Amino acid sequence: MNLKLEYKKASESDLDFLLDLRMKTMNLHYANSNLPTTRETTLQRVLYQFEKANIIILNDEPAGLLKIDRNADKIDILQLQIDPILQGKGIGKAILEDIIEEASKAQKPVLLSVLKTNKAQKLYFSLGFKIIDEDEHSYFMKFST
Repeated sequence: MNLKLEYKKASESDLDFLLDLRMKTMNLHYANSNLPTTRETTLQRVLYQFEKANIIILNDEPAGLLKIDRNADKIDILQLQIDPILQGKGIGKAILEDIIEEASKAQKPVLLSVLKTNKAQKLYFSLGFKIIDEDEHSYFMKFST
């Protein structure tokens, strides 16, 4: 698949897309973790650090969300979601590889968290992320250059 990925800063007009995306990509994982999946809690997660949200555009169509926080000393991937119909095509991997490359050039670690019920952790391990901590529901992972 030829990946022509672009990013567009998320705006209020994207909320319906983002809410739908979040429900499609995350509600099963939240349910399996015994966490709430109501529309209100899902919207709260969408709005969390919304100013850092970017719509992932693939071939001129919205394909997902990347919420990222670039700090002086680290890069935090706050949320990464790819529409389920597009998962498994290398989109998430390509995005993560770009972030890892950026972090390596800047000599910064990349941090993220993943629910223990989410199979995306296999991708993170394959790219070199390591678990540095955990809580009841999530693994906290780090890629160090």
